[in-house]
Amino acid sequence: MSDPVSALGGTSFDGFAPVREIGPLGMITLRSKPSKTLDKAIKAGVGLKAPSQRRIEVSGDKACAWMSPDEYLLVLPYGDVATALAAIAKAFGAEHHLAVDVSDARAVFRMEGDRADQVLRKLVPADLERLAPGEMRRTRAAQVAVAFWQQDGGYTLVCFRSVAGYVMGLLTNAAQPGSELS
Repeated sequence: MSDPVSALGGTSFDGFAPVREIGPLGMITLRSKPSKTLDKAIKAGVGLKAPSQRRIEVSGDKACAWMSPDEYLLVLPYGDVATALAAIAKAFGAEHHLAVDVSDARAVFRMEGDRADQVLRKLVPADLERLAPGEMRRTRAAQVAVAFWQQDGGYTLVCFRSVAGYVMGLLTNAAQPGSELS
C-alpha cells in the first residue's frame, strides 16, 4: 500500500495571514436520518456527539460537522478511517445509512493569525461577523463549493480535491502582503 499524499503536497504561502494545505486527513461522509442510532454511530466513529444544525464538534484531531439535514462530515486521522467505518457499520446494523471514505476526494486548507478572516472575506459570500465559534458554513469561494469553520485562532476550509490548485491560488492571492482590508 502506498503512502497517502495531500492534493498539493502540503504547499503553503506566507502572506499577511499564513495559508497552508493540511492533510492528508481522513474524512467520512455519513448520510442518515437523525436518530439515536445516528448519534451512536457518530460516537463510535469519532467519539463525538452529533452536532446541531450548521455546527461542528471538534475534539483534538477528530471532528463531526453538520452538512445538511441528513449528512455529516467526520474528520479523523487518515489511518483511522477503516476502523471508524467498521464501527459505524456495526452501530447501524441493518438500519439504512451511507458511510463513505471521501478522504482522497477532498483537500483541506488552514488560514491562521489575527487577519485570517480577511482572506475569507475576499472570497466567500458569508457574514463572518456572525460566524460563531463552532459554527460550520457551506458556501462557495469564488466559483467552487467549500465548507469552513473557525478554530484555534484561524479557519479550516475543505474543498474538492479536483479544485485544490484553484482554491490555493485564490487563498494565496487573497493573502498577498499589502492587500489587507482596512
